[in-house]
Amino acid sequence: MKDQANQQITSKFNEIAEKYDSQRRKLIPCFDDFYQTAASLVEADTASPRILDLGAGTGLLSSFILEKYPAAKVTLIDLSEGMLDVARLRFEGQPFDLTIVAGDYTAFESSEPFDCIVSALSIHHLEDEDKQKLFHCIYRLLKPGGIFVNADQVQGASPYLDRLYRSDWEAKIEATDLSPEALKAAYERTKLDRMAPLNQQLNWLQACGFADADCIYKYYNFVVMYARKPAD
Repeated sequence: MKDQANQQITSKFNEIAEKYDSQRRKLIPCFDDFYQTAASLVEADTASPRILDLGAGTGLLSSFILEKYPAAKVTLIDLSEGMLDVARLRFEGQPFDLTIVAGDYTAFESSEPFDCIVSALSIHHLEDEDKQKLFHCIYRLLKPGGIFVNADQVQGASPYLDRLYRSDWEAKIEATDLSPEALKAAYERTKLDRMAPLNQQLNWLQACGFADADCIYKYYNFVVMYARKPAD
């Protein structure tokens, strides 16, 4: 089942790779606050932090982080080669240390810990059990004092709130100049979503050992979660 889900996700995002960035502001009503808040939470005690971007896609979130840490050592991992090809073009010729990995980030391993692990609009594609396993992996991959920032979409705490979130999003994206084909494709991609409630995910992070697990930003179901691995 997991392999089949990964294939579906890879196929859908390969299809839209070239249009992905240009559509983001129209599909994310809170685009600027969402990405800028996530990037602002990345803090390290070095000018060249090691950063791992899970489900990095075109490198959009990392591009915001690199404005703050231009000497960062960044690893991008994503299932979609098409999305990563766009990331390669985005960062071509830039002087920072970049590693690009095409693969399943739930199975990623590293012998050297990271200062910060980030993700944007990706983890909500995982089943709940896989989310919990991933949070444990993230905790293990971070150095003591390391930070996890997850900018993602969450399920409403009740069916009523879930419908409210969905109807607001649909109204806002349909008020843009996105073509009928782009809207249809966006709705089709939501069938890949496996969202979980915000409080449940914060509880999972705490259960892994994270301190200061919190929601720093929320706009309907777009949230930025933050968690810190305690220092030794």
